[in-house]
Amino acid sequence: MHSDKGDLLSSSDAPTPDYSSIGMTTYARLPKQRRNRYIVIGAVVAILAVVLSVAIAVPLSRKSTATEPTWEEYLAQAKEIMQRVPLVDGHNDFPWQVRKYWQNQLSLFDMHSDLSDYTHTDIPRLREGHVGAQFWAAYMPCGSQYKDAVRQTLDQIDVIKRISRKYSDTFDFVTTAKGILDTHAAGKIGSLIGVEGGHSIDSSLGTLRVMYEVGVRYMTITHNCNTPWADNCLMTQQNTSEHNGLTEWGKTVIKEMNRLGMLVDLSHVSFKTMVDTLDVTEAPIIFSHSSAYAECNHHRNVPDYILEKTKQNNGIVMVTFVGSFINCPPNQLDRPELSQVADHIDHIADTIGHDFVGIGGDYDGMSNVPVGLEDASTYPNLVAELLSRGWSEENLEKLIGLNLVRVFEDVEKVRDSMIDIPPFDDILPVEDSESEANNTCRYR
Repeated sequence: MHSDKGDLLSSSDAPTPDYSSIGMTTYARLPKQRRNRYIVIGAVVAILAVVLSVAIAVPLSRKSTATEPTWEEYLAQAKEIMQRVPLVDGHNDFPWQVRKYWQNQLSLFDMHSDLSDYTHTDIPRLREGHVGAQFWAAYMPCGSQYKDAVRQTLDQIDVIKRISRKYSDTFDFVTTAKGILDTHAAGKIGSLIGVEGGHSIDSSLGTLRVMYEVGVRYMTITHNCNTPWADNCLMTQQNTSEHNGLTEWGKTVIKEMNRLGMLVDLSHVSFKTMVDTLDVTEAPIIFSHSSAYAECNHHRNVPDYILEKTKQNNGIVMVTFVGSFINCPPNQLDRPELSQVADHIDHIADTIGHDFVGIGGDYDGMSNVPVGLEDASTYPNLVAELLSRGWSEENLEKLIGLNLVRVFEDVEKVRDSMIDIPPFDDILPVEDSESEANNTCRYR
């Protein structure tokens, strides 16, 4: 209550004013002393509001910066994941370098030493890269086809097995999905064999079976040449075809691989061969070292419609690091970079899901390595990059190894379901291939 003279109640008796309800007209009618008091109180409230906002905002800003991991923290987290789950790489051509530089004589080099003058791979770098299992390529160039491909491929298989024995402190020779996990749990690196190129069986199902018996666990259906029963990736590039994908005998090869429990690898084949194989196989397939065509329109990569069929097949695309397969239109940079490999992995995961993508570096089979993925020691960089993009640890565990292990287990289940089916013994029809028909090296 107040008088005409503007006398105010004492501060102890005054009710708390509702400042928000005081309009401008009411305010103007107040005595000057009371108006001054409202001005002071309003100013104090405004100052307190600013101070409070700053007090809250600064700690929040500091907290936001503090919770964003550094690159070193991402790397440390990546290595923890790789200690729990084996990184299974789908393709490494180190055995070819052994043949090239040392003529398959293991006494001429030491894998415990630094071999960086010759290769992307040695034991110290495999350990630094936290590799849990490696598919080594038993590879012979297409020039061996119709000649001595079988003998030369067996020599490369022998090299892989001898390396595993000589360096048994590091490697265990592995032929099963369970073996990959057991070897990793024991602190060693699983050594597995993949034959790179269907020309290596010389159109013989008997040779295919013998290779399985000595430990081969995948075969790439072609390399960069047609076999007498399958078209290679250059047919896609040239928009041509010799066999229109797989021949009928080629489809028998796929069925025999299913029966044996050998993984079918579709890297290097034509798009039509991919489709034919996915239509006939009863087991999941792999692409041991290929990437996403949508990110880099190279004939060695996998287009989206094949990605969808791979998901339906429950297979896996193991993304490669080869510069020319990751760095080309529509996303070409001056030099291939780690981030592009991550882009390919992201594309596959976004398109068909995190259950169908893996890693197949192709070290020692390339020269144009990406910046950040220069050799076998650098795998943690890729995992750290994906962590920085928001990948969960669960999905990274799938990517680096568990997806491949799951595919391998499924292939073994199909094998077990076919145990009562006798070996396929169809003979390649000579007329299927002009090169085979004119092969004078045959004993007929």
